[in-house]
Amino acid sequence: MKALIACLLLLLNINVPPPDNVVKRFAVPAGYHRIAVSPGSFGAWLQALPLKPAGSQTKTYKGDIARTDVYTAAVVDMSVGNQDLQQCADAVIRLRGEYLYQQKKYSEISFNFTSGFKCDYEHYAKGYRYKNDHWVLKAKPDYSYNTFLNYMNLVFSYAGTLSLQKELKAVNPTDVKPGDVFIRGGSPGHCFIVLDVVENAVHQKQFLLAQSFMPAQNIQVLQYGSPWFAMDQHSGIMYGELISKNYLKRF
Repeated sequence: MKALIACLLLLLNINVPPPDNVVKRFAVPAGYHRIAVSPGSFGAWLQALPLKPAGSQTKTYKGDIARTDVYTAAVVDMSVGNQDLQQCADAVIRLRGEYLYQQKKYSEISFNFTSGFKCDYEHYAKGYRYKNDHWVLKAKPDYSYNTFLNYMNLVFSYAGTLSLQKELKAVNPTDVKPGDVFIRGGSPGHCFIVLDVVENAVHQKQFLLAQSFMPAQNIQVLQYGSPWFAMDQHSGIMYGELISKNYLKRF
């Protein structure tokens, strides 16, 4: 539908503003260059994340201005739902799940609950429903986007930073890439996801970070003076101490 509307506007000779995304919104700092990512990769998908109009505030699932809004550099144009579910680890899971769903890599969509139960999307899409760490066949097969979102809400209900941290792999901190996650599991734990990475001539790196928070809120691109963060440098954002090589992980 959006493509049809855009074509009609072009036929009517009406200027259509180009879609705004992470790469277009945030200029590379002086002396740095953007690290190339593979076409079709998770990193490339994150760089192309659509953003709400400049100046948009980060809001909670209830529509209130989020307490983290002071750190907003941009707001990702993605639904937050109407329940207090899509919090910090859930936002990372949502982004990863959305990427795999859009790529039709259904067999790779799988996240563990804190209990250890493996909740894979294909079981859910085939009509199975979760009950006491087991699958029970309850519905007809349905791979629609609405069913995918229902699956996401199920994962959000039973997964968290503790389970996500166990699923992720250790990373060489000098090789930070878009899609990497700074995470510390706990109650509460927290995590940030890397959206873009730039590097200078002496291989110093800076990166853009995104998060959700408690209560559930829009996924926001962060800033603290600048939207570009660096490893092990002081940041005054909440949980800024996690922006360290000690907490870096990868899918």
